[in-house]
Amino acid sequence: MMILSVTGLIKTVLIIIGVLVILRFLGQLMIAKRNLGEQRNLEERQKKQEQLRKHVDKNRGKTSILKGNIPPAEDADYEEI
Repeated sequence: MMILSVTGLIKTVLIIIGVLVILRFLGQLMIAKRNLGEQRNLEERQKKQEQLRKHVDKNRGKTSILKGNIPPAEDADYEEI
């Protein structure tokens, strides 16, 4: 059987408390970093949405022709009956 000393017990308890405090601090830092990232993403989405709204308001009522890779249509001949 091992004989525990009072100083060894106090050291162990202090080390455990120190590790828990450090882990809690790192957890707080990670949460803050995640919140900042989410805030940046939200601001980017709001900025894009605002730009899109301005573009739509600016071009309201205008007609635009989109060019794409659409094959040319063939003319159909119709005969009268």
